[in-house]
Amino acid sequence: MEASPHKPERDRLPVLTKVCYGLGTALDMWGFWLYPAVAYAVFNIYLGVPPWLVGLALTLIRIYDAVSDPLAGWLSDNLRSRHGRRRPFILIAGIASGLGLPALFWVSPSWSQVTILGLSAVFWYMMLSSLIYIPIVSAFSVPYNSLGAEMTPDYEERTSVMTYRSVMQKIFEVGNFYALRFTNLSWFLLPEVNKKNTLLGMQVYTAILGTLMALFALVIFLQVPERYYEKVVVKTARRIPLRSSFYETLKCRPFRLMMGFGASFTLGTSMVGALGYYATVYYVCRGNTIEGDNWNFWSGIAFMVGGLLGGPVLNRIAYWTEKRRAVVAAAAIGIFGYGGSWFLYTPLVPWLQTLAAGLMGMAAAGLWMLHGSIGADVIDYDEWQTGTRREGSFTACGSYLLKLGNAGGYFVSGLILDWAGFDRQVDVQSPQTIFWIRAMLALIPIVGLLGVIFFVLQVPLSREKCKEIRAALEARRGTV
Repeated sequence: MEASPHKPERDRLPVLTKVCYGLGTALDMWGFWLYPAVAYAVFNIYLGVPPWLVGLALTLIRIYDAVSDPLAGWLSDNLRSRHGRRRPFILIAGIASGLGLPALFWVSPSWSQVTILGLSAVFWYMMLSSLIYIPIVSAFSVPYNSLGAEMTPDYEERTSVMTYRSVMQKIFEVGNFYALRFTNLSWFLLPEVNKKNTLLGMQVYTAILGTLMALFALVIFLQVPERYYEKVVVKTARRIPLRSSFYETLKCRPFRLMMGFGASFTLGTSMVGALGYYATVYYVCRGNTIEGDNWNFWSGIAFMVGGLLGGPVLNRIAYWTEKRRAVVAAAAIGIFGYGGSWFLYTPLVPWLQTLAAGLMGMAAAGLWMLHGSIGADVIDYDEWQTGTRREGSFTACGSYLLKLGNAGGYFVSGLILDWAGFDRQVDVQSPQTIFWIRAMLALIPIVGLLGVIFFVLQVPLSREKCKEIRAALEARRGTV
């Protein structure tokens, strides 16, 4: 007799394994997302590069990042070694990405006065340093995310793995929010001009984070096994062609729907990612960057707390109902958070913005946790349909499309700031500039979250369907 959906036979993983796996979110957060989180503050506000040019650099960087992912996925799907196919990439690329992180900020302030081909030399350094660094981080990130999809075949335990990962990601994400506050330390203040050396602060800060990244990569390599490798992968002599890293993967309809889910959320939120910081500094704090950095940090703490709650709470909702309904609940929380920013970002009561940040964090944590869990179910669906298991191809292709969404969002952020009339030379921006920054911060993510609901409700993978697929797979090739 089939087990009740509310009391499944769980294929549980040790807590230590899930915690060690979650450490990899630090490399993902700091290697990919720290840079865009501070780019406008470092390169626009401190070094004077026009905001549209910073946005263009972030867009081109993310497009290049997306192009490197399919190659990383294809290589890790086809690697055969005594340490598996994911873990060698995690070790080598993880350590290299940590040691290379500070190089992204090895720029001289004098370069902001130099132009090459009519564009700031700082812009060209942003492009060149990322051209070298991004493939290294991709070589870690794609195998790492692929490893998460193959840690367990269990429908419920996959959500548990992604919950641990989501909670730890929120903890490490504070590192991105704390970055600019770190530059407020007295070591980096310039008393003669009553300002701070943001660039030097970031160089020191990234050296600290990079060291931690290298250590975490080593822990993951030593403590997280590749469960499918010995029982499924090494029995397959046929190598997966590069073409399947993109074209054949996109033929899977549930995967296309999940990419619509991810792209809607990513594009909607990355479009306004920088605007939250500008709203804090130039509306709530009236142009005081030091005070703005401090409130940005506390908003980051609130985002983390919301994320710590969001993962477990939405895990329970998914367990009591199913994953797709939990996604709808998470999207609704996000709509309240982003829409509420219009009222909660106010100079009259600055701390109210942390409430909006908490709701945003809860929604983001829940959505990405569920996106990863449903993504593992999609990989089972594809293996059931095609007979081939290729986590790296799915991870790389998904990452490619999501990063294209980020790329478009970053560019639009810069365009919105320029269009709104932002002027870094003045502390008090015009009422029109403030209005459009606040309006776009509230409205654009809501449209993206409505898209999330639309796409996820069409995914044909209920709890019962996933159980049916697992049983069919184990009958065909055995358990793992």
